[in-house]
Amino acid sequence: MVGLFISHSGGQVHISAIPMRLPTLALVAFGLLNIAQAEDARLGPLKDLNGYFPFPAPKSVQEWEPRRDFFRRQLLVSQGLWPMPTKTPLNAVIHGKIDQGDYTIEKVYFESAPGFFVTGNLYRPKHVSGKVPAVVFPHGHWTDARFLIQPDKYVREEIATGQERFEQGGQSRFQSMCVQLARMGCVAWQIDALSDSDSKQFTPEVIHKFAKQRPEMNRTEGWGLYSPQAEANLQSVMGLQTLNSIRSVDFLLTLPEVDPTRLAVTGSSGGGTQTMLLAASDPRLALSYPVVMVSTAMQGGCSCENATLLRVNSGNVEIAALFAPKPQGMNTANDWTKEMATKGFPDLQALYKLYGKKDYVTLQRGEHFPHNYNAVTRMGFYEVLNRHFKLGQASPIVEKDYAPLPKEKLTVWDDAHPAPKSGDPDFERGLLKWLKSDAQQQLLAAAKTAEGREHVLRPAIEAIIGRPYAQAGKISFPDASTQWRDSHFRTQGRLLNATYGEEVAIDWLQPINPTGEVVVWLDDSGKGAARLADGSIRPELQALIDRGVGVLTADLFLQDDKGLKQTRVVAGPREVPAYTFGYNHALFAQRVHDVMTITSYLLTPRDSSQPAVKKVSLAGFGKMGAVAAAARAATGNAIAKAAIDTGAFRFGQLLDYRDPMFLPGGSKYLDVPGLLCVASAQPLWVAGEPDAALFPTAALHQAGADAKTAAADWLLK
Repeated sequence: MVGLFISHSGGQVHISAIPMRLPTLALVAFGLLNIAQAEDARLGPLKDLNGYFPFPAPKSVQEWEPRRDFFRRQLLVSQGLWPMPTKTPLNAVIHGKIDQGDYTIEKVYFESAPGFFVTGNLYRPKHVSGKVPAVVFPHGHWTDARFLIQPDKYVREEIATGQERFEQGGQSRFQSMCVQLARMGCVAWQIDALSDSDSKQFTPEVIHKFAKQRPEMNRTEGWGLYSPQAEANLQSVMGLQTLNSIRSVDFLLTLPEVDPTRLAVTGSSGGGTQTMLLAASDPRLALSYPVVMVSTAMQGGCSCENATLLRVNSGNVEIAALFAPKPQGMNTANDWTKEMATKGFPDLQALYKLYGKKDYVTLQRGEHFPHNYNAVTRMGFYEVLNRHFKLGQASPIVEKDYAPLPKEKLTVWDDAHPAPKSGDPDFERGLLKWLKSDAQQQLLAAAKTAEGREHVLRPAIEAIIGRPYAQAGKISFPDASTQWRDSHFRTQGRLLNATYGEEVAIDWLQPINPTGEVVVWLDDSGKGAARLADGSIRPELQALIDRGVGVLTADLFLQDDKGLKQTRVVAGPREVPAYTFGYNHALFAQRVHDVMTITSYLLTPRDSSQPAVKKVSLAGFGKMGAVAAAARAATGNAIAKAAIDTGAFRFGQLLDYRDPMFLPGGSKYLDVPGLLCVASAQPLWVAGEPDAALFPTAALHQAGADAKTAAADWLLK
């Protein structure tokens, strides 16, 4: 299949044949073209937590590790851990030791951030010789899990189905785990989830049951969780719990008997989610055992198990894969994990095999059991722990009975250790304010050095945009329609990005005698940006064309929908941004992807019959100014020069997470000035900014002259 490319030189029109990849026959002749277009994949249904999340096994370590590094960074960014919040003093309090003969139980609380308390019980073996392993044990969605004592009837039913062994010890699956670990010679730290047991600074209504945006918490200063500003700063319940887990490792390493080379984490359901996140986030962990959570199906239904950006282009199996090739076990039950043996686990095995450690990842089958962390499943964890940490226990490891303790014995709060206030909105606002301030201090310091800009800011921007420029995709221009004008050639059509199923409509004005430079010119009028109301080319752009510089305008994704006021969100009544943006790119990011598509297409060598593009520059105005700033920051050296008028837009001023300009993380990394800071590594012209402290090398537009004319003049220099 061939198409016609029209070029002009020496007063002659030349028509060349070029190969075209088309689904149907097409007529191309002097600008007449009629091709049925495939629908942009981004117009399809949004993905939600109940979608399908496969993990295609990589073919080599070399293929996997760049993807691993990008996704681990995406995960850390999503959790508000890039950079890591300052590790302030834990101020740990350990009290109320209970002697249980061969082990002890202590009550513990410490501060993961100033005034933010982590609570739980510490189980230690009574007779310690040398250094011993330690296990972080987060729980899932069991109310007052650490204090839970099951009714006798329930326990007898579990014994009858083979899930538990003892009428007494079977009353608490959580104490059973910790008691057995201590008896095996391990330190066990049973941590409370937010709003559960002794961790009551946040209420369940905020942590697990959040439904509607709170007007009093939705503001540009003093915001609360789930608000557009919290999401723009990557502050989430899930991130707070991940921070608590990391600080739990810090706490365990303060204990003199803990072996820093033998640290493990395990938990079930929501605790399984926390297990995966801690294992992926903290390199100090040596063994991970997430229970009833790793799956290609449902990814975690609670608001505490979701964060914006986290599972965009990924899922729980790949989160587990980030731990490879360290020892890891998981299980199945009669829940969303029931197909793991055939969907997900074989791919994890294949990944571990690439490292020569296929047997370091295990799957305990248990589809005949309901959602659980029962005695049988616990035995599976004990065996993996025993094997890899060389505990020397005889196999099989079977629990012995014990007497569970009631809440009154285990609670960390008493008259001498009073509990902090519960459900205090000022505490919530204050914690998020501290996290914002701490991040700002670190990021401002990073912005002052080339190393900080390249190794802290730019990687974060790549993560929130969600696509590295190196993976812009395989792009073609199959329906190019070119018309000869008096001073230029006009090529129109849609670039097709086959890798992602995306398309972007462009209008490319090519000079008669091209210099090889093309300016991608973006503003709120989209493809019409090059023309005045009467259809003539804008004078400043005509000046570019007359000097041999091509001009390309485009309708970025949904830009042709002039009435777009709000973006789509997933179905459901709960106004939790992560349910949408934890699985789908924000519209803002999708528009940056389109700029990457255009840039990559222009710079990719093609048939010699087409004009060679040696340099791509970028100009952005109106709302597209911020898009241009993000594109320039995310594409590195691909865009040679950039002229950007931001109009002083700030992500930090948005109060609707459905706003077309909303971007998770957009405000955290120094907002638009942070984008310009990274963008200034290459020649940069800026208008609309009141303060240029973060990008002092940029050429600043002085008020008075028309910004677009001034930008075009600068681009010609």
